Amino acid sequence: MITYAEVEFILYECHSLKDKRSVLKRIQNRLTKQLNVAIAEIDYQDLWQRSKFAIVTVTTTVELGEQMMQQACKIIDSFTEIERTITNVEIK
Repeated sequence: MITYAEVEFILYECHSLKDKRSVLKRIQNRLTKQLNVAIAEIDYQDLWQRSKFAIVTVTTTVELGEQMMQQACKIIDSFTEIERTITNVEIK
């Protein structure tokens, strides 16, 4: 099963693209290290207080894919400098 999520969030404490990149890099590193998912910024690259990630994982069951995305959202929510706004998950 392929589980795909698009996660939008706001970065309140970033005041430049450099600040944004450092926060996003920490999030990406933690997600790939702890969950072994593929992740990329897919939108709002020019805006320094907004971002959108695509997160993808391949699992053997639907339940495992859902659990992985829930864990990914928990990890993202653990960063106090961001607020997750919209999350869309698709399972194929």
